[in-house]
Amino acid sequence: MILAFRIPDAVFALVAAVAGAVASVTGFGIGSLLTPLLALELDARAAVAIVSVPHLAASVARFATLWRRADRKVVITFGSFSVLGSLAGALLAISTRGPTASGLGIAMGLLLMLGGFSALAAPNGNIRFGRKSAGLAGAASGFFGGLVGSQGPIRSAALLAFDISKESFLATAMAIAIVVDLARIPVYLSVHHGVMAHEWKTILLATAGTLAGTLWGNRILRAVPVVPFRRAVACLVFVLGVAVLVTALRPPSSAPNPTRGRRSAIRAAGSSTPRTAAPVGAGRRF
Repeated sequence: MILAFRIPDAVFALVAAVAGAVASVTGFGIGSLLTPLLALELDARAAVAIVSVPHLAASVARFATLWRRADRKVVITFGSFSVLGSLAGALLAISTRGPTASGLGIAMGLLLMLGGFSALAAPNGNIRFGRKSAGLAGAASGFFGGLVGSQGPIRSAALLAFDISKESFLATAMAIAIVVDLARIPVYLSVHHGVMAHEWKTILLATAGTLAGTLWGNRILRAVPVVPFRRAVACLVFVLGVAVLVTALRPPSSAPNPTRGRRSAIRAAGSSTPRTAAPVGAGRRF
């Protein structure tokens, strides 16, 4: 659904800041919050591409303060599968024969619910994956990140299986997120460079908001004990999975969309139309 009005800049910046703060504490939140919000105004695939830029910026900012705590072995093994999955997901996202949104939502929702429930049921929030299972989880997180822009929840659910501190948890998650973003963004640019150039102010606004939220969230992280931290992450993963599943199972609205024609121009701009050729009013805000 694309709204007939534009979300105010202040609201968009506030959501970006909240997403940045949540991601600083849980390891995910930017793609999960900003992508659906922006998809209310733009084509969903373009929204995924646009949000990938502030996602990368915030991940780099968080990693810069925690990089010494990253678990290199997990980054290499888990991260390599994530990169391969992200490339597959990004390539599928720009194809015209991708899976349906409802099918993706059902699969992702069930995976999130399984990961969250497993962590909640395990002692102290510690679940255990074998190497093969962790690799599959890494590939799944990267795949959904490249396809629908939401890699963090599955990655966080999988990383709960490793016996690492909360700082190491976040540093490792951010290292993997950076590599995945660097792999998928060029794929998005190859198709959506027009809309991304036209929406450069939206990208700047989202980036500024997520960076501000990141600084705020870093202060909260220091005060959170390890076990409650793991429980909170697991709860958020499970709740997000339920929300994704319910949304995917909800029948689509048949009401006519008054902005479909106006928004079609910006979809066309995503492939080859230069920024200057985008019609006035076709962009999100400017």
